[in-house]
Amino acid sequence: MKKYFSQRQVFTFLTILFFGTACNGPVKKDLPKDHPKLIKTIGSPRYGNVQCALQDKVGNLWFGTTENGLYKYDGKSFKQFLVADGLNSNNIYSILEDKDGKIWIGTEAGLCLYDGKTFAKIQIPLRKNLPPNKNQNYRNSRHWVFSIMQAKSGKLWFATVDGVYIYDGKSFTPFIITEAAGGYMSTNNNAEHILEDKAGNIWFGGRGTEGVYRYDGKSVINIKLKELFQNGPKPKAHNWAWPQLQDKNGNIWFSNWGGVYRYDGKSFTSFTKKDGLSGDMVARIIEDKKGNLWFGGAGLSRYDGKSFTRFTTKEGLPNLGVWLILEDKIGNLWVGTRETGLYLYDGKTFITYSEYKHQATTN
Repeated sequence: MKKYFSQRQVFTFLTILFFGTACNGPVKKDLPKDHPKLIKTIGSPRYGNVQCALQDKVGNLWFGTTENGLYKYDGKSFKQFLVADGLNSNNIYSILEDKDGKIWIGTEAGLCLYDGKTFAKIQIPLRKNLPPNKNQNYRNSRHWVFSIMQAKSGKLWFATVDGVYIYDGKSFTPFIITEAAGGYMSTNNNAEHILEDKAGNIWFGGRGTEGVYRYDGKSVINIKLKELFQNGPKPKAHNWAWPQLQDKNGNIWFSNWGGVYRYDGKSFTSFTKKDGLSGDMVARIIEDKKGNLWFGGAGLSRYDGKSFTRFTTKEGLPNLGVWLILEDKIGNLWVGTRETGLYLYDGKTFITYSEYKHQATTN
């Protein structure tokens, strides 16, 4: 028996469908209860970090850890890559996908390049007459690559414990920021984080420097934080800063173990735990698709431009030692912590995506 619908009934149905979709927006599928997890197998459950991450051009998520190598998550399962698979170290500190789709991995031992099939160990030729590293933690042939950045020109910049290097696709060239002796790290290291702003300036900062450095393509200028504050307390315990990002409004954000700092091109404004941060130690800053800023370090905080929202154990975040924040293409937030913890925040709850299973595996 055929059923006929009046024009009024059809109009009512379409109206309900339209407004229901418009109000709710894209619907995220419920995650399965038995979802896959990043399995930590090496080292103590108390040590190690989920240190860095990226989402590649085809949608895979990559997580670099200290102690447990590199993990690839395709939405269905995690695949772990270790020294046995071609990495030069299981301690990963930075990761970047270049414009050609190749993945660069910065490790404790230097560089690796993944072309989608195999890992190649890349040797950075160190500059001549490089002074010996005075810090005990960075001896024994360790060549940490702390951060990797691809500039608008296409050149790759590497901040390493042995200095800053530029790769033009053919060769590496050392970039000397300053010959002044470093402090915490070594005489070799003057930068741990690199950022290129919208104007093409390149910013450097690290725990072995005073303030931050800006390179305009011709010369390097040292900007000392303590001289430029107009609002908020001046930094006392830490005068170094990591350049982290430039937000949609053009402000550049820096962090250190004393809080976060916003630079509008003229002056710095500081934000600390007293202003709403979960903690003064800040290791990671990102801006999400809605324009909110997220700060990770001693806890997790969100800043909407007016006020801070803290996320601690009360809000369901199991571990407050945050080293990584990544927003994926559908708006989920991935949080990497100490104890090799990985958590997904879907806007309501934190879902654990990591697990420890001890195995007799060697580094």
